[in-house]
Amino acid sequence: MEYIKKASSSAEENSSAARKIVEEILADIRANGEVAVRAIAKKFDNWDQDFVLSPEKKAKLIASVPESVKKDIQFANDQIVAFAQAQRDSIKDFDMVTPAGVRAGQKVVPMDVAGCYIPGGRFAHTCSALMSIATAKVAGVPVVVAATPPRGDAIDASVAYAMDLAGADIILEMGGVQAIACMAYGIFTDKPANILAGPGNAFVAEAKAILASEGVCGIDLFAGPSEIAVIADGKADPMTVAIDLLSQGEHGTNSPVWLFTESRELCDKVMEIMPKLIADMPDPTTPATSWEEYGEIILCDSPEEVIEISDKYAPEHLEVLVENPEWWLENLKSYGSLFMGERSTVTHGDKCSGPNHVLPTKKAAHFSGGLNVHKYIKILTYQEPADDAISTTISEYSSRLSRVEGMEGHARACDWRLTKYNPGKKWDFNVYEHPKY
Repeated sequence: MEYIKKASSSAEENSSAARKIVEEILADIRANGEVAVRAIAKKFDNWDQDFVLSPEKKAKLIASVPESVKKDIQFANDQIVAFAQAQRDSIKDFDMVTPAGVRAGQKVVPMDVAGCYIPGGRFAHTCSALMSIATAKVAGVPVVVAATPPRGDAIDASVAYAMDLAGADIILEMGGVQAIACMAYGIFTDKPANILAGPGNAFVAEAKAILASEGVCGIDLFAGPSEIAVIADGKADPMTVAIDLLSQGEHGTNSPVWLFTESRELCDKVMEIMPKLIADMPDPTTPATSWEEYGEIILCDSPEEVIEISDKYAPEHLEVLVENPEWWLENLKSYGSLFMGERSTVTHGDKCSGPNHVLPTKKAAHFSGGLNVHKYIKILTYQEPADDAISTTISEYSSRLSRVEGMEGHARACDWRLTKYNPGKKWDFNVYEHPKY
């Protein structure tokens, strides 16, 4: 392989500074609860109003959203719900009998409470509200608490509409670490979350990671800067490649954008086009920095080498702009979500095509998929030997295996059942005779 363009910066951010700040904020909130949250919200958001969005204020916000915008949001919600429902239908309760005769099975049980964070900042992340909240509701979560930062004296109206449409039960006008903490601990809601989901900035990501490591709640994934990789062959349209790279560079100055190809001609053309596309943006600074510092073009010798490079990078979003996308679908193994053929673009997935857009970054696709219905579900198993004879069979093996592992207490729990259900029987291995009490 050959680097036609190599990134000057690494997306593997040093999060130690952010982590220290987050730890201090979380410690303050744990110690001082609502008082701390109010002070933090005043400091960072200049917010001194109620945090829980009232029905009256929500209704006013929703009424301000144009009907044409509502229809677009409804379309996106329909696609997301349909895909989430198919995911939910793919995993079911079952009840079976093992080869030894034990009745066993699983129950699919939704979380009691989900906390869904919707980012703020430069953009109104309307579609992110649908992605996390609607998916939780399809999973069967009875209570969804959603939080998003206010803009001035209220949260964004289109985001409020999307949250309500998706099924949020409680909406917090709050952002940042304090919102994550409030959802995790149930502050202002009395509904502590079992799981926190949704993207956010470095501080939000650190807060989620810390709370998960402390066992306070689960999280969907650790979300870093947004990434895109494009795999393109010699017949790919250079403008399509370049505009799609640019589209994700808009997310942030540290968003990596990568092109993997066997075509030197395509490399040269994309290098020529990108500066012109960036200069034509209303605000070129962010995508320009993303491209200059985090953009890479890698020229490969074969499709197999492209596969090797792509799987190594494990990109969050992966486009395959090639003649035969099915071959790539069959052979690629590590990515957050795959966009097949020129008709498809990451923007479709970010907004309304159906599959969730909360996806693993920073090579986490090596071991994790993105947010989905299953993240909001617990798989509970159960078992029951049907009769004394089956209990005896399982107890025999379990007793011996326990002693292989040096776990005498485990073995004696089985030995008790062997003697209880088989009084007077002699065994061809050591069975502990429990004293009579």
